[in-house]
Amino acid sequence: MKVINRELSWLEFNYRVLMEAGDENSPLLERAKFSAIFSSNLDEFFMVRVAAIKNQISSGYDEIDRSGYTAGAKLDAIHERVRTLVTLQHDMTEKLLGQLESENVRIVRTEYLSKSEREGLEKRFNLEIFPVLTPMAVDYSRRFPLVANKALYLAVKLIIGFESKLAIVQVPTVLPRLVKINKKGAIYDYALLEDVIEMFIDRLFPGTQVVATGLFRVTRNGDLNIVEDEAEDLLMVIEEAVKLRKWGETVRLEISSGTDAWLKEVLKNALKLEEQQVYEVNGIMDLTVLMQLKGPKQLSRQAYKPKYLPFMDKKALYKNIREGDLFVHHPYESFDPVVDFVKQASKDPNVLAIKQTLYRVSGDSQIVKALFDAAERGKQVTVLVELMARFDEENNINWAKKLEQKGVHVIYGILGLKTHSKITLVVRREKNKIRRYLHLGTGNYNDQTAKLYTDMGIFTVNERFGADASVFFNMISGFTNAVQTTALVVAPFMLRQRLYDLIDNEIAQAKAGNKAEIVAKMNALLDNGVIERLYEASRAGVKIKLIVRGICALIPGLSGMSENIEVISIVGEFLEHSRIYYFKNGGMFLASADWMPRNLSRRVELMFPVEDPSIIDRLKATLTLYLKDNVKAWHMESDGSYFKPELKEGAKRIHAQQILKELEYTGNKTFIEQLKERM
Repeated sequence: MKVINRELSWLEFNYRVLMEAGDENSPLLERAKFSAIFSSNLDEFFMVRVAAIKNQISSGYDEIDRSGYTAGAKLDAIHERVRTLVTLQHDMTEKLLGQLESENVRIVRTEYLSKSEREGLEKRFNLEIFPVLTPMAVDYSRRFPLVANKALYLAVKLIIGFESKLAIVQVPTVLPRLVKINKKGAIYDYALLEDVIEMFIDRLFPGTQVVATGLFRVTRNGDLNIVEDEAEDLLMVIEEAVKLRKWGETVRLEISSGTDAWLKEVLKNALKLEEQQVYEVNGIMDLTVLMQLKGPKQLSRQAYKPKYLPFMDKKALYKNIREGDLFVHHPYESFDPVVDFVKQASKDPNVLAIKQTLYRVSGDSQIVKALFDAAERGKQVTVLVELMARFDEENNINWAKKLEQKGVHVIYGILGLKTHSKITLVVRREKNKIRRYLHLGTGNYNDQTAKLYTDMGIFTVNERFGADASVFFNMISGFTNAVQTTALVVAPFMLRQRLYDLIDNEIAQAKAGNKAEIVAKMNALLDNGVIERLYEASRAGVKIKLIVRGICALIPGLSGMSENIEVISIVGEFLEHSRIYYFKNGGMFLASADWMPRNLSRRVELMFPVEDPSIIDRLKATLTLYLKDNVKAWHMESDGSYFKPELKEGAKRIHAQQILKELEYTGNKTFIEQLKERM
């Protein structure tokens, strides 16, 4: 079975992110943001994926994976591709900065400062920057300091007597990296903090000769290695592991291009790195700084204001849900109903219990505050907080502690399984019976990312769903190692087999001469078992259309194997995060899970059927819109590369995200009618 390598496929995804920085149709600061996102993504890639491959090599693992790579060969290919992408990024960024300069937004290099500008920065240095700096000498009595993950440092070469000596100066993270230049009439002129420090570096070393400086930055292994069954207090163990993350093994050194050879060699040896792990940066280091740029309004995309659905009465949300399933598509439709769902439950005297899973929440979560309120009012509140949500562990630990202090029953899930499902259950007394209200979603209960990520959710009082939800929460809070549900499909117990059954059913229909089709939208497709089934379905004549934002190991268009499979990827203003799975002969589903081994085998996930005909029709129309996108859609080739087809002259521009922003959200029927007009 042929598949694309996971890491190389991810790098192609990040290339598509970078290409957004070159989109001349987008505002300049929006483009700068995508260059910053590219850098942030790449940092995480090195901290997790490259670090994992390094661990494989260190442990002597040399097997060939299903994509045909050994760990060593994979690492070589990664470094080669990353160098190409980083060079491209800096070329694009230089051009972008030039365009910003013409709009009076400048990052000024120190050699171009006027005398008065230098004097202004010197004053700032003496008053605000110098007191914060701490030079660290390196010699026989003072070892090389432990430099923090992703922090910027200046390496300084000094001549003392007849010897070269090394000193390290950290660029303070407590100060803004963009230093405003006091220049009359130009309000968007900045200097980089590291450049200002370098200008006056001799002030830190009186009586010595500074002969060279070089900016550098390290990326460290950021994955938490925790043996859960040996941890007596998981909360405490993860809390300690998070603190140690910034001191993990170094996997990459970035250093300014043209840095003194002696400095480079000393740093490389001190950090115990091979030449392959050293990246010379020709330009601004750590381009996440571009996120901090400010400028005139016309240089930024106007913030989109989500719509609150007119048929959802804020004061009668629960009544609306009783009248029929409600569907929401964020960020086009407001996340407020989800927040209101929990807020109203917290205050409703008839609500007896609230149960919820939390994977990633914002730092100022209105949902968590509503849970505080509910607990203080005496309701039974149970919350699963996933402590192992990568890079959100610290935030989740803080919320878990606060929830416990308020009297919430906090649980941390099933041993060895990360809980990634998105579900809220509200148990309410109504007349002489108990009714269960549910929210099920594809994305996190995070009111901030809900403005940036596309996700979907359904509110329902469907009794089958409610009964399954109770079984689900009993499973994650008790000792159950299996689960039996009738509507909700739970991983790792049922989801893989259910997907296999749904694909097999389409295969059987195709072989029987009936129409068979699979349309699936997800973040990543990596699972070998699912890919094998999809190849089999293609050979049987099932038409398969996949919308995969990120990693896709499946190869489309291969003769005799995947001729009936098309793959597209959409990268745009919003991060495509929703998971929609449509099987022509099996139904429509939404899910928290991608088709990856971790989602199907090592996480607690939920896939749920969509049963309301009008919502099904709306989802079908939305999938069709994505598949017809000819502005942001990239098409995957059979060699793993992606291309954007040229828009033919006179062809209608179909930009899925833009169209979804412009629609009037008055109901599923009118939504579909509007879409038909726009396609």
